[in-house]
Amino acid sequence: MTETPAWERRFTAPQIGFPVWGDAAPHRLAFLSNENGSWQAWSIDLSSGDRRQVTDEPVGVETVLIAPDGRIVWWRDDVGDEQGRWMAVPFEGGDPEPLIPGVATGWAAGISFAANGIAVGLVSDHDYRALVSSAGAAAETLLTSDRPLGVGSDHPTGCGGISADGGLVCIHHADHGDIVHQALRVFDAYGEPIADLVDPRSNLDPTAWSPSPGDDRLLLRSELGAFERPAIWTPREGTRRDLPVDLPGDVIPLGWWPDASAILVRHEHEGSFELYRVDPSTGGASLVANPAGEIGAAAVRPDGEVWFETSDSVQAPRIVNTEGREVLAPLGARPPEGRPARSFWFDSPNGQRVQAFVITPPGDGPHPTVMRVHGGPEWHERDAFDAEAQAFVDAGFAVALVNYRGSTGYGIAFRRALLGNPWFPETEDVIAGLDALIAAGITDPDRVAFAGWSWGGCLACLNEGLHPDRWKAVFAGIPSGDFVAAHYACMPEIQAYDVALYGGTPAEMPELYAERNPMTYVDRARAPVLIIAGERDPRCPIQGITPWVDALRERGVQVDVHLYPAGHHANQVDEQVRHMQLILDFFVRYV
Repeated sequence: MTETPAWERRFTAPQIGFPVWGDAAPHRLAFLSNENGSWQAWSIDLSSGDRRQVTDEPVGVETVLIAPDGRIVWWRDDVGDEQGRWMAVPFEGGDPEPLIPGVATGWAAGISFAANGIAVGLVSDHDYRALVSSAGAAAETLLTSDRPLGVGSDHPTGCGGISADGGLVCIHHADHGDIVHQALRVFDAYGEPIADLVDPRSNLDPTAWSPSPGDDRLLLRSELGAFERPAIWTPREGTRRDLPVDLPGDVIPLGWWPDASAILVRHEHEGSFELYRVDPSTGGASLVANPAGEIGAAAVRPDGEVWFETSDSVQAPRIVNTEGREVLAPLGARPPEGRPARSFWFDSPNGQRVQAFVITPPGDGPHPTVMRVHGGPEWHERDAFDAEAQAFVDAGFAVALVNYRGSTGYGIAFRRALLGNPWFPETEDVIAGLDALIAAGITDPDRVAFAGWSWGGCLACLNEGLHPDRWKAVFAGIPSGDFVAAHYACMPEIQAYDVALYGGTPAEMPELYAERNPMTYVDRARAPVLIIAGERDPRCPIQGITPWVDALRERGVQVDVHLYPAGHHANQVDEQVRHMQLILDFFVRYV
């Protein structure tokens, strides 16, 4: 019998996400896992070891929380278009019910709990709303707007909305800017506005209220300096303090210690990660953890112990404490190890220093190479476990993971470089990285493929025509090929992001949209293209893919298309394996 390839075992090995818990029963955890072949919500009672699958949603689950009363809460999206509602079920099991009865379906825009209340953000085709429900009562509308708003922090979900005593609710809103320059407004329990916090030309992201009832200090992420930093706002007093943490790079606030004596932060600098405990009065920082590789989610347990998720390019993610002990593990065999990534720096055309991570197969170069471009764009590649990148390496390709301008992790100006100037800076950086890899003897210039998902997939479509002489094949996952058509068909949040990015709608900025649209360059396209897309994707809708595919085929370009019956993400393991096999076969055939 033929052994299952290592790349496939990396996809099929059970995985778990970082758990959540309630302060009243911290031994009861909820988490996401693909242990039964699809990403669903699971629970475990650490005191008894009882473990069960909580949900069985057709398109999977991507968010799970625990309410103060112990119920497990998740976002139900029936078809993949991300429209749905919050559902809840007792920890012990039972029939799921809507978390807040009577609330219409929509797109989620934040959620937060207190012992006596729930606040949620909800987006419809017509407006943005913040709703509150106290002691199980029907929801009341706190705020409605035709401009973006939400409750607390959207990422991570469940933080920064309601204060510990339920007396204050924090809303992020775009009344003074746009979706990438949001301000904060705090209301009291009666719906009266208490205070506003506005940083012109900057974004404010609420992280967590102090866990002590009656203490209305709100921890938030500030962009006033060159790098992101924690700040503390006390709205009733009208005071704000930005913490001068003396570390290079970004310092991202994650939450409080249970007694509100300190805050937990993640330090990110040039692809390295650390956790620190920071004094909220002075900004003084003491190291908590500095594992090799990346640190994902992290939180402080009610007993003061810190748990976090970590991985590197060789080892799959683990949930550990600061002593390195694995505190929650998936059931089943761990995936095969990967090959190590190394940091690779080069200069972009504007003189900006850009970092990439490169993974190579055994043997000397030059190698056939996949320029694998990340999505977001506000995200960045790390020395982290990456089943797709390792699958390429198993097939004999080198893989370059470029943190182009627009990525997080390299300062606020670097991240904001795309505002008013989208798609071209990222392309310049990918091409500059490719040239540097060729010069270093890593890459064979005649055997290069472009690959990306989401934002990276959109860049793949653009580069198919913008730089046709550089690619032997192009893979575009969940992309848009006609940015104008996609704008008018996508969900409101993405439309608002387009407006912030370009400075207006396609009708208001037609020249810029046309200049940066893959449709403008279809006459130059040559390389074979593989498209993988979700039929119900609200972020990169099918209406933004079909015109580009039709235009390429009319010009004789080979285009293969695989559609799957879900949205922006395929949460079924077998579908993910199918995608990887399609991409590998495509690149082996053409590259």
